[in-house]
Amino acid sequence: MAAGSLTSSELTRAYLERIKRIDPTIHAVLRTDPTALARAAASDARHRNGTTLGPLDGIPVLIKDNAETKGQSSTAGSLALAGSPPASDAVLVTRLLRAGAVILGKTNLSEWANFRAQKPTSGWSAVGGQTRNPYVLDRNPCGSSAGSGAALAASLAQVAIGTETDGSIVCPAGMNGVVGLKPTLGLVSGQGVVPISAEQDTAGPMARNVVDVALTLAAMSERAPREDGSPAAGGSAEQDAGRLSGLVGGGDLRGKRIGLWRLPVLGEEVDAVMTRTARRLRDAGAHVVEVTPPYQERLAALEFPALLSEFHRDIDAYLATRNGPHDLAQLIAFNRGNPAEQSCFAGQELFEQALSAPPTTDPGYLAGRAELRDLSRRSIDETMAAHHLDAIAAPTNPPAWTTDCARGDNDVIPSSTPAAVAGYPSLSIPAGSVGELPVGVLLMAGAHQDAALLSLGAAVERRLHAWRAPRYLTTTGPGAAGR
Repeated sequence: MAAGSLTSSELTRAYLERIKRIDPTIHAVLRTDPTALARAAASDARHRNGTTLGPLDGIPVLIKDNAETKGQSSTAGSLALAGSPPASDAVLVTRLLRAGAVILGKTNLSEWANFRAQKPTSGWSAVGGQTRNPYVLDRNPCGSSAGSGAALAASLAQVAIGTETDGSIVCPAGMNGVVGLKPTLGLVSGQGVVPISAEQDTAGPMARNVVDVALTLAAMSERAPREDGSPAAGGSAEQDAGRLSGLVGGGDLRGKRIGLWRLPVLGEEVDAVMTRTARRLRDAGAHVVEVTPPYQERLAALEFPALLSEFHRDIDAYLATRNGPHDLAQLIAFNRGNPAEQSCFAGQELFEQALSAPPTTDPGYLAGRAELRDLSRRSIDETMAAHHLDAIAAPTNPPAWTTDCARGDNDVIPSSTPAAVAGYPSLSIPAGSVGELPVGVLLMAGAHQDAALLSLGAAVERRLHAWRAPRYLTTTGPGAAGR
């Protein structure tokens, strides 16, 4: 684009045509943005005039449908929000537009970001139906940013935006063989994004490589972080993007210390991928030591009750800003009376439990959240300090399970929880595969270490070189050999 051999209009048209051709197979994109080609033409004019807004100028981006986009239906996958588009953009969307990005459209997601039913089916919403994994179509794309991950795997956009409370960026990234960053809590504004919990929710960038993730983070964050974890001061978003991309492009693994958290619960085939990953990192000069972060059972026991209380508080506040059900009780009643909302699974047990959960002023809730925050941070900080680590690495995901509305998800994925609860950054990178199914490696580090984590992640990505294109297989047999 800088050389003039490719225009944003050509790129945007190519993605729109590919969405028409490919998306009916995977159901990742809910709708395309009617302003996309006009925004691309405006970007082309800036390129011709030498007035570009930064490296994201003219780049097509897909937005998860729980982030508000002005004049477009922004639904969280629910028919309860489908009738009335919001009057303004989410702050993160505004920042992307200021950077010149072309909003290509909205992606499907697990309805209400997978916080409705006890046994949901990731990637399903009443608005968009079931998103499929492009590698093997009867397998799940993981939630709740399922459409964003699947769309990137299918090359339907250059960049996509996901959101995460616990695992919903990194798991879809891992299962769809792409890169996803859950940033430090607060680095990206949550204003205009349908919530689960203000204590854990964050939007984050997803792409097919770490550099694109870094460039998108610089555009969508309040201020791109420095390598030492401090926020950059003074300087434009374009300067932030250039600094971050330069940092990411120069990463080296020699002398880096990485703790490997194996998580054998994910199975022998995933563990074999981690063994190969560790070997390749050691061959590149990294020191890899095996670790087990403490307090995980306690974190698992405390997180869910806290999220129930926070969801009731935060969803009531959000629904009051939209047309439709005005609080959680009305939302539950809407679902009970709408057969389409029950067409994959009928349950809304989490809604019902949240409705009766203690308020966030309750002393028991306050004590539980304080303990969660303390133990989650200590689980990472103490492990890194004890072994002098630059990051902790773990498997992001098991091989994708078969999608089944009657059974629901078959997910046991504990690796995302420490960073998600602590508010620390985590980054999933393709590590290999089990048969046809991608497996990611999840890197996590301490507070505000996003830039350093991206730099390390780029070096890991170059060493593993694990990405491969999906083949859109109808199904695959069990026990396929890993790569």
